[in-house]
Amino acid sequence: MIDLVEYSYFGLFCAAFLAATILPFSSEVLLSALMLQGLNENLLLASATAGNVLGSCTNYALGIWGGVYAIKKFLKVSDDTLNKAEARFQNWGYVSLLFAWVPVIGDPLTVIAGLLRVNFFIFLVLVGIGKFARYWAVMYLVS
Repeated sequence: MIDLVEYSYFGLFCAAFLAATILPFSSEVLLSALMLQGLNENLLLASATAGNVLGSCTNYALGIWGGVYAIKKFLKVSDDTLNKAEARFQNWGYVSLLFAWVPVIGDPLTVIAGLLRVNFFIFLVLVGIGKFARYWAVMYLVS
């Protein structure tokens, strides 16, 4: 297995990217480990946020171009998960994108945003704010 700690900022970017996709992955432990090694906290925050937001943009693109059939078949997202994510999005609207970082519900929300053709700029701003705040909170708790 690749030791992402060894790749510091780039490794964190990759871990954060993977964590934001439908793949089960976590970047908080790596972020914490790199912080404890004394790496620049601003660069860590930027790397984690950028990777995680880009991963969410990938989910958004899958929603736009993959359609429901491809999402169910290739990503193995169940009807129930998609329906719950769509209901959350319909109930809370754009504000729900601030919670794209939440495990289990966040990734499907970003796919649904693509399926519903949410304005990409609004998507990017709200998802970026939420993910930045989450990583900032993790770093605050670790320091």
